Amino acid sequence: MVGFVDTAVIIDILRGYSPATEWIKHQTHLGICPLVYMELMKGAKNKQKQKTAKQFLAYYELVHLTSQDFEWAMQYHAIYSLSHGVGIIDTLIASVNARLKLPLYTHNLKHFTPLLGDLAQKPY
Repeated sequence: MVGFVDTAVIIDILRGYSPATEWIKHQTHLGICPLVYMELMKGAKNKQKQKTAKQFLAYYELVHLTSQDFEWAMQYHAIYSLSHGVGIIDTLIASVNARLKLPLYTHNLKHFTPLLGDLAQKPY
């Protein structure tokens, strides 16, 4: 796996946003964590959109969080929640990237850069 994709990037791809669709054409073997999967499913407005999202998400490797990821997330949430407004979901998503030392492609650099440094990357 070469990196992970955050929810907003997947939404851009599903909506056919041209910078996102061009970017994804040049990517291989990306992953998501279950929180990204669940955020996307929650945002689906009906059963058909859920089905479409589920089929699309099948192309991404689903990487589950470990107990060490939760420990990391608790530690970093305590450090950055007040100073940077980093939320619980963001720290949990970042924990997998920190463990595997793989980039997270996201537009939310404000919250992910304090957690991941250069591993937080804007994809397009």
